[in-house]
Amino acid sequence: MCGIVGWLYPGKDMSEEKKEIKKMTGRLMKRGPDDFNIWSNQNIAFGHTRLEVVDPEFGKQPMTKKEKDSTYTIVYNGELYNTEEIRRKLKNKGYKFNSHSDTEVLLTSYIEWEEECLEILNGIFAFAIWHERKKRLFLARDRLGVKPLFYSNKNNSFFFASEPKALLENRLIDTSVDLEGLRDVFALSPSRTPGCGIFEELDELRPAHAMICNLNKEIKMWRYWQVKSKPHNKSIKDTALDLHDLLQDTVRRQLVADVPVCTFLSGGIDSSILTAFTAEAFERDNKNALKTYSIDYENNDKYFTKNSFQPEGDMPWIRLVSETFGTKHKNKIISINELTNYLKRAVYARDMPGMADIDSSLLWFCEKVKKDATVALSGECADEIFGGYPWFYKEELMNRPYFPWMDSIKDREYLLNNKWKEKLKLEEYIRTKYNETLKETPYLDGENKAADKRREISYLNIIWFMTTLLDRKDRMSMDASLEVRVPFADHRLVEYVWNIPWEMKQKDDTEKWILRKATEDVLPHKVLYRKKNPYPKTHNPIYKNIVASWVDNEVLQDKNAPILEFMDKNNIKELVTSKGDSMKTPFFGQLMSGPQLLAHLGQVNTWLKDYNITIKK
Repeated sequence: MCGIVGWLYPGKDMSEEKKEIKKMTGRLMKRGPDDFNIWSNQNIAFGHTRLEVVDPEFGKQPMTKKEKDSTYTIVYNGELYNTEEIRRKLKNKGYKFNSHSDTEVLLTSYIEWEEECLEILNGIFAFAIWHERKKRLFLARDRLGVKPLFYSNKNNSFFFASEPKALLENRLIDTSVDLEGLRDVFALSPSRTPGCGIFEELDELRPAHAMICNLNKEIKMWRYWQVKSKPHNKSIKDTALDLHDLLQDTVRRQLVADVPVCTFLSGGIDSSILTAFTAEAFERDNKNALKTYSIDYENNDKYFTKNSFQPEGDMPWIRLVSETFGTKHKNKIISINELTNYLKRAVYARDMPGMADIDSSLLWFCEKVKKDATVALSGECADEIFGGYPWFYKEELMNRPYFPWMDSIKDREYLLNNKWKEKLKLEEYIRTKYNETLKETPYLDGENKAADKRREISYLNIIWFMTTLLDRKDRMSMDASLEVRVPFADHRLVEYVWNIPWEMKQKDDTEKWILRKATEDVLPHKVLYRKKNPYPKTHNPIYKNIVASWVDNEVLQDKNAPILEFMDKNNIKELVTSKGDSMKTPFFGQLMSGPQLLAHLGQVNTWLKDYNITIKK
């Protein structure tokens, strides 16, 4: 994976801006610690930092290629998983290649098919291509939003970058936030409205979207992919066989690398399936034993208590899967001090507040894995596409008139002071964003209301909840210079599962039933039908003490704490005094309860202060 930067400045000789482009690109060195290059040509400049995964010698970027009557230059962050199929098609058309990198294949695909190249790409990507003859910039982002791409169309320039931090480094862009950005932070965080860059001068290119910008700064943007609703007429047996083959093929494609590959293993069905298929591929290719990794928390075995979301611990299941497939497993245990010390680093990785210790633990974990591997496969997105969460089947959650994973609207408003409660109108904003997304849902004519509702819930998850988790995965892993691939986000799999009837997705009170059926010959039965367990979190009471102390010191004891402009100090004090326990409702999803809310508020204050946020009222 990589970090990419670009600056289109009509009428400006961009060779004069090399210092600025270097500064911007330098902010993305963690995304690409192995190489650093810039390129400029009259009105445009690119920067690139590289994490070497495929063809270290000849895959350097920015990459320029001359074909036909023009010159084309690309900066690209991602991986293509059908590189060789595309290469063969292009060779048959007479193209020659100087490398075996996917970068050159992607660039040549654009030369041949221009924007229509997106239709044949299988992979995760965010890229930009400068077409010299047409004097236009083409940008695109992968279908599910695995790789990020932010941009700014301000100050007589067009900028883009993998992360906000690179754009904010430019002298022409400031860290102001308007009411829309504030509403996103206080109403929706850690999720974001699709396309919202939080900062007033930044936007994010939505997943499955592309755009063109010319020297007049005229922008054309369009959506090039969407799930399509159609009848699914296959039997359970044939559906299970299709899923098995799709998953196996997806994993096989995503193992392509010239560097060590491992898997994250939680002992749940999703990561266990990926581990099983990966171990099988390693054995077939006569590779050394697969390395697998899991995370746990200091003294979690001592303090763990069962609940409906987390009915049991993971370690016995991790051992069973590792022993079954002969992996070399390492369980990384994070201390509570490390968990809290990484909370601020997680903000700097995201450039905005995030998921508290759900972020900080992943960042720490990725750093540990990076010592042994450069690429990891992870099980994100299975729950979002197969319907693994309670809000897919509990009617009281499904029928909420807002996002079903967020029952904290009143709590979010309660924390604000009266001035900002009136200005931001959080509940109205949340309902508006919810309804806007529902209008995009691809329904199927003739389905009943229950089926329509499930399509709505599935679509909300793909557009909001899944992208929130993918955003987290990208930022935390790339801050550790680790490339994490997510096979369950393969667009072919998403398209297929979208139309599988609910009666196959949940059967006999078992969530993700058809996924389990599809892998009955892959996993041990006990693992296959284990009750779902979410991402692990700490149960150690020391954590609550530390985050309460952090918020007390940096917010309550500091009269200049920037978060106090927005929040009621007495209500924060109540939360600190109870160490988060005064908030009984999960703040977001299943994991972010009171202590995580406290840590999140600490992250909001850190972001406001350390990024010197100014408010555009």
